[in-house]
Amino acid sequence: MGKKKQEKKLKKQEKKELERQKKAEQERLVRAAELAGAGGEASSGEPKPKMKRKEFDEEMEKMQIELVKLQEWVKHTGAKVCVLFEGRDAAGKGGIIKRITERTSPRVFRVVALPSPTEREKSQMYIQRYLPHLPAAGEVILFDRSWYNRAGVERVMGFATPEQVETFLKFTPAVERAIISSGVILVKYWLEVSKENQTERFMERIDDYRKIWKLSPMDLESHRRWYDFSRARDAMFEATDTPESPWYVVDANDQRRARLNCITHLLSLIPYYEVPHEKPVLPDREGSDGYQESKHPFRYVPSKY
Repeated sequence: MGKKKQEKKLKKQEKKELERQKKAEQERLVRAAELAGAGGEASSGEPKPKMKRKEFDEEMEKMQIELVKLQEWVKHTGAKVCVLFEGRDAAGKGGIIKRITERTSPRVFRVVALPSPTEREKSQMYIQRYLPHLPAAGEVILFDRSWYNRAGVERVMGFATPEQVETFLKFTPAVERAIISSGVILVKYWLEVSKENQTERFMERIDDYRKIWKLSPMDLESHRRWYDFSRARDAMFEATDTPESPWYVVDANDQRRARLNCITHLLSLIPYYEVPHEKPVLPDREGSDGYQESKHPFRYVPSKY
């Protein structure tokens, strides 16, 4: 009986230590974000003025250079990186992913945005449809929504039973530990946006024909069920925000700053370095050897502009 009490006491101490480490890490990240956002000084809490496009582009260029360095490091070392982007509808997940992939190779940085599951996939083990998309050596996989669909939209919209959601939340930390143990660098981002900004962005999608494809019946329903999604988010964090695989929350109300902050943070989590390489030399073209331009009647695109 004394041995069982001792084991119980040790487990309790281990749990407290993990909670302490988690709290310390969260405080460190909050402080680092405040310092970065204020140029080395603590944030005053005052809303920042809108970032100008020129300033944003200059900072984004620096980030994209670093992303290419990361890309070359991933190829060189055979690293495996998996980044999950979750969050409110219209929070800006696609915008961040677009900026990450804009100047990188699609052979290294691959985006996974799965459609609704097929009837066959519905009969599989839930996580099964996502496993084939996990990174192999030399790949960075960006999930535009992931297995956390079960904790969010499937839960709120009734596509999964309460028992299925409970099982998912219970076993997902263990699955993620297994993924990390296999050598994958797993990073999870949640993009948070205010009710007012979400409404404004939905209205933009309604009024701008270029954006109508971004608006689905599910998006409209998510606007109505704001608080249901808040409850689902809270339960998801409670169950899956672990020291081994924490959630990082991005304030996505300011889209430009959100993109820069998220990419900067992602780069800070990966121990990449610039891989040395020789600057290539462009060779001279060979001689024509009597080649004559073809007289084929090419169908040129009209010069309308």
